[in-house]
Amino acid sequence: MTDKPESGPGVLAAAQAALAAEHAAVYAYGIVGARVAGERAPEARTAYAAHHARRDALTRTVRALGGTPRPSEAAYALPAPVRTTADAERLAAGVEDRVAGAYSDLVRAAEGPLRREAADALTAAALRAARWRGGGVAFPGLVERSERATTS
Repeated sequence: MTDKPESGPGVLAAAQAALAAEHAAVYAYGIVGARVAGERAPEARTAYAAHHARRDALTRTVRALGGTPRPSEAAYALPAPVRTTADAERLAAGVEDRVAGAYSDLVRAAEGPLRREAADALTAAALRAARWRGGGVAFPGLVERSERATTS
């Protein structure tokens, strides 16, 4: 993320929310990496590294915005038990959806380089989610809206 982001209403809160999503993603990919095998294992390692780097960058961004970076939790509740490769792939897709949602809020709140970086992070999360899921969603970062549209 950028060293000196432009701040506006809600930027710090959105950056903190994205940081929290990245903390959770780093935790979840530790579990995903332990459950996937074969050709998916390098993908899990790459995603873990990407989330780790974005988490560190967001920590710097929150500080630059004058905030105290939200710390990670000791553990995070998972939406379902992760016993198989398929469970791990579902977890990874869900994590990426949540990360994309957090970055979509940061895109709306931020301006300038921080907005561009948030948009890049949203895109990366949406692409990873599509790879894990085997297909994309209509509105990456706005999964609840896309799910409502397909069930209406």
